[in-house]
Amino acid sequence: MNPALEAVRVRYTYPNGHDALREVSIEVEAGAKVALVGPNGAGKSTLLLMANGLLRPTAGEMRLFGEPFRYDRRSLREIRRRVGLVLQNSDAQLFAPTVYQDVAFGPLNLGLAGADVRLAVTDALAAVGLRGFESRPPHLLSGGEKKAVAIAGVLAMHPEVLVFDEPTSALDPASALEVMELLDELNASGTTIVVSTHDVELAYGWADRVVLMDGGRVLHQGRPDEVFLNGDLVRAAKLRLPVVLELHAELTTRGLVRSGEPPRSVLHLIHALDSTRPADGHGTVLLVDAGQVGHVELLGLLAGHPGIHVGAMGTAAKALADREGLRLEFASGVIDRCLLKALLGEDSLVLCSSPMLAHVRDRVAAFEARTGLAVAVRNPFEAD
Repeated sequence: MNPALEAVRVRYTYPNGHDALREVSIEVEAGAKVALVGPNGAGKSTLLLMANGLLRPTAGEMRLFGEPFRYDRRSLREIRRRVGLVLQNSDAQLFAPTVYQDVAFGPLNLGLAGADVRLAVTDALAAVGLRGFESRPPHLLSGGEKKAVAIAGVLAMHPEVLVFDEPTSALDPASALEVMELLDELNASGTTIVVSTHDVELAYGWADRVVLMDGGRVLHQGRPDEVFLNGDLVRAAKLRLPVVLELHAELTTRGLVRSGEPPRSVLHLIHALDSTRPADGHGTVLLVDAGQVGHVELLGLLAGHPGIHVGAMGTAAKALADREGLRLEFASGVIDRCLLKALLGEDSLVLCSSPMLAHVRDRVAAFEARTGLAVAVRNPFEAD
């Protein structure tokens, strides 16, 4: 199968003579989560604008599912439907008097009829957790809500690929985590995601593949551990190693953990520390589809598991928790936090939007494969 998005020996020179991209070649596989990482001026934003057809290469070629970009009006319209771009500054993307009008702009320009536009807007706002925001003025929203509206405006056109320029820029930590979880949810539904960032922690923990850039060139690309373990290249790009890698290296030097596969997260680092002592029994992760559980069932489940740790993943799950008045102990980083509790022998309950169910099981299975541990994940409403 052809990659979802390709840049083939792409060059771009701005009118002032600045060479922003120099012989850049990358491939983005369908369904992947890719992070373009580098300092300011690396060429990341220019490449993303090219991915949406807003800029045309000076030389080289952009391809979408194997087909070269064409730059006539009709072809560009189709590219921008299939490749949605979310800008770094949400205020630059929001211009209409109401949220509804902003999100409806794309579908209207695609020529959809009134009923189809309303459905597209409703579905897009539900996907980002902003159902009921239709009549609100965008300029009165919080930074995280503005970002969600900008994403909804792109989702309303049903893109196959989403590209984000600095998705967490100017957001507080809680809002930033919510945005990245939303990207995980969209990816779990089959959307290919590309982000640009200079945040090495975000790129290392989130992406399947990292493209390290500086000075308009690709320095290295591959799995996050392959890229970030090359300290010389990371420093050449004026970045630093992710903290979890630095800490792991220091603990290994001191003999506090065994040398081995580098940790991708705090969870993996804690397991490396725990592996030096005998393990007790592990806790269980109870996984519940938020769209399939009723009020009485949920209350009964909580009553039968007093003190259980409770988390929610996805917009539908968080909406359910809000309606039920549940105090969420885990609202971000849910899978890793549940696994950390499991290492202590404690159980967790995760309310999950339907697209995220398989994602949770896959992440736990990957942890089991990496560590050799067995952590039970089960639906408490199904017979064992």
